[in-house]
Amino acid sequence: MMDPEVLDRITARRAELDGLEEQLTKQLAEVRAERDELAAAERVLQRLSEQIVDEQAKAGSSVVQVAGRAVRLVPDREPGVAESALPAEYQRILTAVRQAAGPVAVRQIGEVLGLDTGVRGKLEPLRGKLTKLADRGWLHKRPDGRFTARR
Repeated sequence: MMDPEVLDRITARRAELDGLEEQLTKQLAEVRAERDELAAAERVLQRLSEQIVDEQAKAGSSVVQVAGRAVRLVPDREPGVAESALPAEYQRILTAVRQAAGPVAVRQIGEVLGLDTGVRGKLEPLRGKLTKLADRGWLHKRPDGRFTARR
């Protein structure tokens, strides 16, 4: 005959394990549901990225996929890299800077491009593009904040 104390311990342990199994089953179901939601979100993001790439390609901008996301490509200025490698918008900016008589301010380039220069918010994206062109070697940003074309 079995010891009643051992039977009680076995019964208690079995009840404990049954409770743990129930908890783990519930957690596993939650993990699987969240994983399914993430997979659906990834599919939606991939489709949207593809649509963005298609739309931007039709608009004539240089776009690449980086980690599944559409990114506009502004290459570094290097031997063998032509200005035509720049997105059309950046080519227009570069042309406007080159046509200026000397160093130009963001506002002046905005006027040439037909932007509403009275609104600071309209100039900030242009400033970012000018700075990106300078960072990539296409323009020179002077200490006074004005830009010149590199020769």
